[in-house]
Amino acid sequence: MYDFKMEDYNLMLRGHNLKATPQRIAILESIQNYGHINIDKLYEEIKKRFESISLATIYKNINAMTKNMLLSEVKIPNEKSVYEIVKEKHSHLACKKCGSVTDVDFNIDKEALRISKKYNFDIDQSDVVFSGTCENCKG
Repeated sequence: MYDFKMEDYNLMLRGHNLKATPQRIAILESIQNYGHINIDKLYEEIKKRFESISLATIYKNINAMTKNMLLSEVKIPNEKSVYEIVKEKHSHLACKKCGSVTDVDFNIDKEALRISKKYNFDIDQSDVVFSGTCENCKG
């Protein structure tokens, strides 16, 4: 995993037309540390550094960073969505027992293109989350 520095977060935010505030930098640091994190856990983490921050402020910043394609939302079946810093196209493994979310090198684009042609349907987005039990929970 890449070790980001404060300057990297500043550049990332500015590169996505967002102001580099201390709260946004803290959000990116937390997401980078966890890899994937839901809003509740993110709020717990940010609250340690900014005691007066509200949940609404976290949502507002997450929405702005998602809208500007700095973060992506990973929708987990029957769970809260988690957020990650945008990177190359990939899919996810979601453990039903411990809630861990892991990136996997699986790109659905070829299959999406095949389906798009077959059904004459313009696909804007295709995401895959494989649900099951992780190696740690199986033991």
